[in-house]
Amino acid sequence: MLTRDVALSALRNAGCSEDVIKHCLTVERKAVEIAEKIKGNGHKVDLELVRVGAILHDIGRAVTHGISHGTEGAKILRKLGLEDFTNFAENHIGAGIPRDEAEMLGLPSKDFLPKSLEEKIVTYADKLVSGNVSISFEEAREQFKAQIGAGENHPALKRLDALHAQIQSFMAKRKED
Repeated sequence: MLTRDVALSALRNAGCSEDVIKHCLTVERKAVEIAEKIKGNGHKVDLELVRVGAILHDIGRAVTHGISHGTEGAKILRKLGLEDFTNFAENHIGAGIPRDEAEMLGLPSKDFLPKSLEEKIVTYADKLVSGNVSISFEEAREQFKAQIGAGENHPALKRLDALHAQIQSFMAKRKED
């Protein structure tokens, strides 16, 4: 498994700013906090994969801060031989982007939806961090809504709400059998 220090070096070597690195470290803390809670509730989650995926999720911001930073990040990670982390970069935008919306946004024609629990945790944690400050889900939702300039029925907001509900259900204490 790639170490935290090597992941941080990859961000620096790719050319990420200190602000991006601080953001990634805040997302790491939030993601690990969520993952530990989920794991403590009896779900299988790879904490180190969450940790390193969270650090590397925004490596594409070394190239652009636009919507394509996810795909740019995946390119950087592939060049570094870090294929196992490309999905963290590609699939964290919004709450994931399906193929039809990706095409409309000028992204490659494929689904950019977080699949594994670890990817979903990092995607969710990223939404709960504004810059390098943790925010509530309600604040995150309002920021996201303003960012996409859409109404309540926009599919991206529905995906964010569904991701929130899913992560919250994993974090909720299970009743004893």
